[in-house]
Amino acid sequence: MINVLIVDDSAVVRQVLTEVLSKDPQIRVIATAGDPIIAKQKMMQEWPDVIVLDVEMPRMDGITFLKIIMTERPTPVVICSTLTEKGAETTLQAMSAGAVCYVTKPKLGLKGFLTESAVDLINSVKVAAQSRPKRFISSSPSKHVESTSPLQHTVAALTHTTEKIVAIGTSTGGTQALEVVLTALPRVSPGIVIVQHMPEKFTASFASRLNSLCAIEVREAKDRDRVIPGLALIAPGGLHMRLTRSGAYYHVNVLDGPPVNRHKPSVDVLFKSVANVAGRNALGIIMTGMGDDGARGLKEMHDAGAYTVAQDEASCVVFGMPKEAIKLGAADTEQPLGHIADMIMRYK
Repeated sequence: MINVLIVDDSAVVRQVLTEVLSKDPQIRVIATAGDPIIAKQKMMQEWPDVIVLDVEMPRMDGITFLKIIMTERPTPVVICSTLTEKGAETTLQAMSAGAVCYVTKPKLGLKGFLTESAVDLINSVKVAAQSRPKRFISSSPSKHVESTSPLQHTVAALTHTTEKIVAIGTSTGGTQALEVVLTALPRVSPGIVIVQHMPEKFTASFASRLNSLCAIEVREAKDRDRVIPGLALIAPGGLHMRLTRSGAYYHVNVLDGPPVNRHKPSVDVLFKSVANVAGRNALGIIMTGMGDDGARGLKEMHDAGAYTVAQDEASCVVFGMPKEAIKLGAADTEQPLGHIADMIMRYK
């Protein structure tokens, strides 16, 4: 049984979420609260397995509350917020602070939307219940300042990286994991292409936030963008991204199409294109996430001669995608999250 606490200032949202989640026999809503202050009082009586949390609330905002929880006693949190440009940025802050996943809600037609999305809500809570959220630690490295990381001594090894590609795929827990990896890279780093499972409107804000934190440039990919050292391109939400090659240069194609493994963008779509186009000149990395998207693509990269890495179980929020890749024999090595930036910089 998964015990859930719902924290939202809207009585309608609390009622609908309770009705939807209570339909699943494995989920029990133990309490609801109109703001974080009330929520904390109720948590002292019975600590939940999962918290469903809004971000804009009276007395204390959801981000502040989330950081307190993740500092004191890390607990799986599902963010439920409005999908607007401002909401997307706020939700990304929550994901960075330790939230496991998110469910978006419109300003209008809320009851119908949540009822129709019952499966997504229930699955999000179940994924969160299986996760192992990490303790929140604030990070704010300066943009465009050379990294003081010990990895800097490997910069000289990047003189032959023009035709080298690093491909990363991740999902649940990936917003935090990508921040850990990308902020550890110095400005002169291999070109990187990334698929992080996210809906439309989120990836642009996510890329912008990472760009403000990282020494490398990070941005949402556009069709025909060239992949160059010092640049990480993130596939736009709602579109697939493939790697292509023109002469000695790599580019990305951003295109529409049906979901693959229930996802758009799909890690498999990216990884399979990297296998075909870059072969042994690529490094493939699969990180925390639910399901098996990317496992077969990483196997194709491995078989094409690429060096392949799976994040290890201990450092994953959800050990789904890496586990499936390992089962297929797709990974040359398993590495903790803290070693992945080093793997990128050592790649030649």
